[in-house]
Amino acid sequence: MKPAGANLRIIRDLTYATVDGKALLLDLYLPPEPAGPLPLIIWVHGGGWRSGSKENPRLALEMVYRGYAVASINYRLSQEAVFPAQIQDVKAAVRWLRANSSTYGLDPDRFGAWGSSAGGHLVALLGTSGGVDLFDRGGGNYNQSSRVQAVVDFYGPTDFLQINSMPEAGSFRQRPSAASSAVSLLLGGPIEDNLDKAAAASPITYVTPDDPPFLIVHGQQDRTVPYQQSVLFYNALRRAGVEATLVILPEAQHGGPAFSDPQLLEQIAGFFDRHLRPDQP
Repeated sequence: MKPAGANLRIIRDLTYATVDGKALLLDLYLPPEPAGPLPLIIWVHGGGWRSGSKENPRLALEMVYRGYAVASINYRLSQEAVFPAQIQDVKAAVRWLRANSSTYGLDPDRFGAWGSSAGGHLVALLGTSGGVDLFDRGGGNYNQSSRVQAVVDFYGPTDFLQINSMPEAGSFRQRPSAASSAVSLLLGGPIEDNLDKAAAASPITYVTPDDPPFLIVHGQQDRTVPYQQSVLFYNALRRAGVEATLVILPEAQHGGPAFSDPQLLEQIAGFFDRHLRPDQP
């Protein structure tokens, strides 16, 4: 993989929304000599909804060298605001990017999303919640759609109501139901005390036949988010008639080098090419 910044145009710290006086920022990475309006991949970082930033979209940057634009976004973390603030911010970024697509040479009809862990959860939710008005509140540009045309979900949780009952739950570093867990901090309290909110935050809740194609990748040895979360989600998508592919990496844990394997990155590039650049040979 080429180093970040090699032969790229980088536009940093674009404000896509201002919420409660806080500027929400994104960085835009563009090929040096784009040929026509560019398909866009929106990278959403992980970090348990309580840490992380837009600063290192390393995996997604490979797509810039393949003729894509990449937007890496910040969103409000759980210590700043609880759910649904995070998905509202992600959708606000999508709408802003569409509203400004002509300024930056983007194709507004060819937007994809990719995220890992908490970011995987948010892009999965972005993909399935196209008709959920609550998630499109805040951030402006309401005349723009927040829908995307393809989603790559790396090991994101998808069903908070079932996450405690997964076979691996007993081996978690911290049970999702704990008051101090990342999930509890996201929801504003333990799952058991916030069942309606846990359902509302679960991408699986909103699966419908008009969802975009999904590529889901998960490590079978994951002890942070059990891989069965991705199996459940994949099965729900397929039952609804949504195009979905599930890749289980038998030896992989929660992240790690397996997720930057060249063969896997080629599969991801092929997935985005099929759905965002179908006119390309």
